Amino acid sequence: MENKAELKDIARLFLKLGIIGFGGPAAHIAMMQKEVVEKRKWLTEQHFLDLIGATNLIPGPNSTEMAIHIGHEKGGWRGLLVAGLCFILPAVFITGVFAWLYKEYGQLPEIAPFIYGIKPAIIAIILFAILPLAKRSFKTTELTIIGILVLIASLFNLYEIYLMFGAGFLALFLSYVGNRESTSLNSFFPLTFFPISQMAILSATNAKLFWIFLKIGAILYGSGYVLFAFLDTELVATGLLSRQELIDAIAVGQFTPGPVFSSVTFIGYQMNGFYGALVATVGIFLPSFAFVALLNPLVKKMRNSKLFSSFLDAVNVASVAIIISVCITMGSETITDWRTIVIAIASISILYKFKKINSAFIVIGGSLLGYLLQLIN
Repeated sequence: MENKAELKDIARLFLKLGIIGFGGPAAHIAMMQKEVVEKRKWLTEQHFLDLIGATNLIPGPNSTEMAIHIGHEKGGWRGLLVAGLCFILPAVFITGVFAWLYKEYGQLPEIAPFIYGIKPAIIAIILFAILPLAKRSFKTTELTIIGILVLIASLFNLYEIYLMFGAGFLALFLSYVGNRESTSLNSFFPLTFFPISQMAILSATNAKLFWIFLKIGAILYGSGYVLFAFLDTELVATGLLSRQELIDAIAVGQFTPGPVFSSVTFIGYQMNGFYGALVATVGIFLPSFAFVALLNPLVKKMRNSKLFSSFLDAVNVASVAIIISVCITMGSETITDWRTIVIAIASISILYKFKKINSAFIVIGGSLLGYLLQLIN
């Protein structure tokens, strides 16, 4: 399990995931679990869970940070860069094309019919990936209770980071009370603080854009919807971007594959052309590489600490509970008519029958089936 992977294999995997990764972070992580744990056996189920928990404790896009973590595990520093860039760049390129079309023609191309069938197919992928993770993480009565509480709170839209740290500290307290005699300060919660340096850019406009997106990337917890709230405050409220442009950026983020944070490429292009798109993209993603590079070596040490291991277990349970909550919410919003029900059932049936099928076929099949079913009146 400790063997390193070839950089070309890391690049090939994350380029594929960056191209077919529709559906947001929960879907991306489900696809990674299938590829990295089940298919390639690069990571154990437990270590994969630990990495999910770790990404939820730091700011930034979770699925991108998972890609960076996996790259670091299998290819060191070079693997970290290769995995992160290969996962991000397809979305950035596609978003950049849409940004150029929007700038030239003032509207987005009509691709909604093909997106219609992808979402219910994605829900099926998430469900099948989350089942083994749930079995692994809900391993004691206490953790099961914590998971149920987090799931309920998440369905009521309580902020994710509160749930993560709340679950972790509750488990930490219970573990401390149960093992007080063996607890020392050195086995407690290891924290790492580090500065993020600014990049020197000639253009004052680009420097301002870079700082805005660097700041957001360094402090943002939560989903892409939280990102858009930040962008509304930082850009729309200050007159740097119109609300319509932000709405269109949100649309691009929803129907393109890969991390939803690639929406900032679209925004940067509208604000200052190619270089605006470049500095916005680098700014939003750069903190994730820094955070993961510093956190990754600590994850195994956390697991080896008896006290902190309980914290990590609870964070893992909370992560799984939140993914289940996302799946429930997506299902209620997406599976709304007979067509989406058919696509969801067909996707689940295929995944159940062919457990090793590539997720790309489910995504493509859902898209085509959705398009064909919409032709039926």
